[in-house]
Amino acid sequence: MSRKRLLMLLKPIDVYSDSQSDGPSRITNPHSQMLHHLENRLKVHNDAINFCQNILCRKPVEWKSIVLNNLSQPIHDVDLVVTVGGDGTLLQASHFIDDSVPVLGVNSDPTRAEEVEKLSNEIDATRSTGYLCAVTVNNFEQVLDNILEGRTIPSKLTRISICVNSQVLSTYALNDVLIAHPCPAAVSQFSFKIKSDDQPCSPLVNSRSSGLRVSTAAGSTAAMLSAGGFLMPILSEDLQFMVREPISPGETPSLMHGLIKSHQSMDATWFCKEGAIYIDGSHVFYSIQNGDTIEISSRAPILKVFLSQRLQTTVKKLEEEYLQKKEILCKY
Repeated sequence: MSRKRLLMLLKPIDVYSDSQSDGPSRITNPHSQMLHHLENRLKVHNDAINFCQNILCRKPVEWKSIVLNNLSQPIHDVDLVVTVGGDGTLLQASHFIDDSVPVLGVNSDPTRAEEVEKLSNEIDATRSTGYLCAVTVNNFEQVLDNILEGRTIPSKLTRISICVNSQVLSTYALNDVLIAHPCPAAVSQFSFKIKSDDQPCSPLVNSRSSGLRVSTAAGSTAAMLSAGGFLMPILSEDLQFMVREPISPGETPSLMHGLIKSHQSMDATWFCKEGAIYIDGSHVFYSIQNGDTIEISSRAPILKVFLSQRLQTTVKKLEEEYLQKKEILCKY
């Protein structure tokens, strides 16, 4: 039997601190609680990397590790990708992965409630929620063994496909897409409608607002939820959309927030001189201009992700509530 091939993608360690020394702390100001905190985060992250690599050295696998910022080409010819960081690391890695390679996320530095409380008067000590990360260092080896021995299978998560002027963008969104003016103080002007089988199935909505956000089920826990959206079962193939801060929604307030079902798409037209499509945050974006047409749908390659047992058990609890919301929102 051939040895499985693994690729470990690492969150860049310099995001925490300019100091990467293994020697004594360079921090001399005793009141620099934030700097001490950042140095500790760096150490915890590095310890997690070393821990995971040591485990891989004991397994019958071929593996190598790459800092995520050094990755520039699509990932092929591996059996598993392991990301070490948080949700952002897995999201960034997903842009290089097609539907053939599964991903296991390791949350290298999960939030600790006691630490957040202790430092609450100084800094915000919360970190990545690790929603998409199935493991921490505590259970990495156990879950990895289950994967290598075929005792667990990945879940198939929906991604978003974006076409601009009929050209498909090369990056698929795992979390969400934001279409907006690049200046946050500027008004975004656009129109959109929902289509099914190339036929309109909703009224045309003309919007002046702060932009348009579309999320997957996986992304419904992030900015969409913070903006007043709702949680979706993570395996849903539908998309959720919301117009941000609409100006005078008029007779169509109910069309400012809704669903794009799996067999539907959204067609939008941009009416500002400048604009941008942001994919899974601010790092990946495409510029658009007046008159550009944008099609958004879930017709993108899925991403295979190993999810935590806790997250899998919440799917059934969400399904009934989601179906009720779906009936209310889907008037077309």
